[in-house]
Amino acid sequence: MNSRYTTIALLLLSCTVPAWSAENDQDWPQWRGPQRNGKSSATGLISDWEEKQPKLLWMAEGLGEGYASVSIVGNDLYTTGNFSDGQAVVCFDLNSKKVAWKQNLTSKVPKHGYTGSRCTPTVDGEDLYVVMSEGTVARLNRKSGDVAWKRNLQEEFGASLPSWGFAESPLIDGDKLICGAGSSKALLVCLDKKTGKEIWVTPRGDAKLGEKGKDEAGYSSTLVCNAAGKKQYVKLIGRGLIGVDADTGDLLWSYNAVANGTANIPDPVIDGDYIFASTGYQTGAALVHLKNVGGKIEAEEVYFLDAKTFQNHHGGMIKVGDYIYAGTKHNSGFPICVEMKTGKVQWGGDFRPEGKGSAAILYADGNLIYRYQSGVLALVEANPTEYVLKGTLTPEYQEKESWSHPVIVDGKLYLREQDKLMCYDLRG
Repeated sequence: MNSRYTTIALLLLSCTVPAWSAENDQDWPQWRGPQRNGKSSATGLISDWEEKQPKLLWMAEGLGEGYASVSIVGNDLYTTGNFSDGQAVVCFDLNSKKVAWKQNLTSKVPKHGYTGSRCTPTVDGEDLYVVMSEGTVARLNRKSGDVAWKRNLQEEFGASLPSWGFAESPLIDGDKLICGAGSSKALLVCLDKKTGKEIWVTPRGDAKLGEKGKDEAGYSSTLVCNAAGKKQYVKLIGRGLIGVDADTGDLLWSYNAVANGTANIPDPVIDGDYIFASTGYQTGAALVHLKNVGGKIEAEEVYFLDAKTFQNHHGGMIKVGDYIYAGTKHNSGFPICVEMKTGKVQWGGDFRPEGKGSAAILYADGNLIYRYQSGVLALVEANPTEYVLKGTLTPEYQEKESWSHPVIVDGKLYLREQDKLMCYDLRG
């Protein structure tokens, strides 16, 4: 009888408590996930870290020096890192917990502020695409690491080296690779992903991009946008937001007010014909509306939030429902929730977070994970009515600035910390 009651109890429990399922937990093939929006499809994860702490499954090393995040397809994890003999792409085998291969793409360590890699590799079929921090763009075989082709943004497209290096993770769209150069010769660069040959570039021409900012690629990555009846590529460059015709490379529109002269970093958030963007360094945030006026795309400012209200230094922003969640204040991650269509602050921005410094943000299963520069992680409910903290996690290892964005795949949380990689179990 006891065993029967136990079986019934377990059945009832399985009906009322959602279990983690691998079916909804996709690979993470590029920067900020499958849709480049910082969202994981994982469900059934640990929902309260105060009640149950994620368990460290293992920690390994061999990734090199850098702040790049990781991409994961199957049992292969990819990232970039600095080594004594240069900057390299690394493939890490999740089964053996060892480096499967390392391919150097520079002969020496690139020199710029905060030495280290930035690029999260983009996986496309059997290929892997990267932008190294000194401007090398390359295609590699993801199983062997063999280089199919490589080009350089500085040498070939007139790009100037940003103060903290090139930080883009290349966009693959069909047969195209798209990334930013930010130069008068090429604001954006589009290459044939298989051959590396130029399809088009976006010259600045006579366009008046505005006085704010400077002529460089910026630190964001390019996004696909279908707005105002036109497929386009959107990127935050040194002079602010730009939209480029996906077919021709023609500059469609630009928006300068959100730029600053130091560093434009966060990826914008796209929702239909609307784009939300923010930068730090006491700049602010804005929502622009793209309109088709007689066949010409115009970017109309809906509102602008000053730096005291909202500014995302780096770490990114995530839209859940009608709301933007992020960290605000320069070099800080004060949690904040803003209604995207109105700019109204729902909560936050005025109380100190659990950790220190800017926060890289990730969404999964109804919650947000804030990874602070100090290493501490906070689990926060994606709730627009109030701030609900659901526990914190202090990782096993912390070094320098914990800027690498967290990743969730197969119910596991991956944290890159310079040369080391930590894997935590989030399965509920």
